[in-house]
Amino acid sequence: MTTRSATPPTTTPRRSWVALAVLTLPVMLIAIDNTVLAFALPAIAADFRPAASTQLWIVDVYSLVLAALLVAMGSLGDRIGRRRLLLIGAGGFAIVSAVAAFAPTAEMLVLARAVLGFFGAMLMPSTLSLIRNIFTEASARRLAIAIWASCFTAGSTLGPIVGGALLEHFHWGSVFLIAVPILLPLLILAPKLVPESRDPNPGPLDLVSVALSFVAMLPLVWAIKTAAHDGLSALVVIAVVVGLSAGVLFVRRQNRRPIPMLDMELFRYGPFTSSVLANFLSIVGLIGFIFFVSQHLQLVLGLSPLEAGLVTLPGAVVSMIAGISVVKAAKRFSAQTLIVFGLVFVAAGFILILLFRHDLSVAAIIVSFIVLELGVGVSQTISNDTIVASVPAVKAGAASAVSETAYELGAVVGAATLGTIFTAFYRANVQVPDGLTPAQAGDAAESIGGATAVAGELPAPIAEKLLASAHTAFDSGIAPTATLAATLVLAAAVIVIVAFRRSAVAAPPTDH
Repeated sequence: MTTRSATPPTTTPRRSWVALAVLTLPVMLIAIDNTVLAFALPAIAADFRPAASTQLWIVDVYSLVLAALLVAMGSLGDRIGRRRLLLIGAGGFAIVSAVAAFAPTAEMLVLARAVLGFFGAMLMPSTLSLIRNIFTEASARRLAIAIWASCFTAGSTLGPIVGGALLEHFHWGSVFLIAVPILLPLLILAPKLVPESRDPNPGPLDLVSVALSFVAMLPLVWAIKTAAHDGLSALVVIAVVVGLSAGVLFVRRQNRRPIPMLDMELFRYGPFTSSVLANFLSIVGLIGFIFFVSQHLQLVLGLSPLEAGLVTLPGAVVSMIAGISVVKAAKRFSAQTLIVFGLVFVAAGFILILLFRHDLSVAAIIVSFIVLELGVGVSQTISNDTIVASVPAVKAGAASAVSETAYELGAVVGAATLGTIFTAFYRANVQVPDGLTPAQAGDAAESIGGATAVAGELPAPIAEKLLASAHTAFDSGIAPTATLAATLVLAAAVIVIVAFRRSAVAAPPTDH
């Protein structure tokens, strides 16, 4: 990428680019927060010794609340002002992060994480919708969204590295205190640099629709996570039924209201819907890849958390460069072509993992991750731009919320479904040697993490035998998981091609 290609268009005021720099701060924070807790969890568990269910809630409750509230918060920002909502969210997030850092019990930490999800849902739709309104020129908007999306990648990569460094020297609460220095500049500078924007004719706040959107999302996300960990149960099925039923009622209510909270007509526009799908499936692939790679690097290849984080750094850098460079390519190629190009590279990353599966070294992972992240950088930039450009500027909050919901659901589904496949193949193929207690045998048969922990308690010959079987069993899930992920992403590419062709003569919704 040359300096010239990255130069902001002259038609966009310099003040807008400074405002963008401020708006990237909460994006990077949310991305860091999504990954850093996994590295702090062992220290939290050693400190509080929580029950297994409580430990899961510490991890899961944040994303549950965040995903459930994104659509409602996007609509709220359209009504009360996106900058106002952003500042409320940033202030609340910083305060509650400090509370979480000094939580006296595991239960208080769960509560703090839930409240962080509430304020986090205010941050994400606000940043993207403000960008949509600040940058009105198409090329400048694409570059701004590319920079915005690259901060997700940067934050996700920095999470393990920063978390590993902090945890080597400080208490686990330090990973929550990261939020304070990141959000403080936003709270000071945003009122001066970021212009307020809102829907001038939003209609009354529809509390019934807010409640329905929450009830639709929360049980579904919970069901996906619970089924992945514990398998299907009556409660999981009930949660799915409740979520889907609330979703149907939400859609029906939006179609009947003169000023809906979320305009369902948007989904009739093929580029919008297929871009949301591309966004969703590329994140499914990325998070599923990271779920596997983080364990393979640490538990199979024996790297430290910090070393494992550094292995993902080249791919993240490539993703950021690709996301910004594709802005120039968008002047020559259609959005459809670029999204499909990106999705093909995401699939190619999984195909490389499939080819390298018998000798999956650090070098092989770096190469595969670079290819996959190149695709993510391209597809995320153009799909997000298509989503927000498909709607009138006054409705940007709701559209941004749809994009963010696709991201969060992709993260949940990626970890849950692809992670479940790895777990199933591990349990089916691991061979626990004789000489273990029933408790040790149960832990070793449950997961590769359990087998690694048990091996530390065993004599060397038995430990080596257990670890060899555990490593082989874990890696047995590579082929089916990589094949499924590549197939889903390529299917999304086909859908994008069909949807854009059918909408070639159709125009996106416009202001009335």
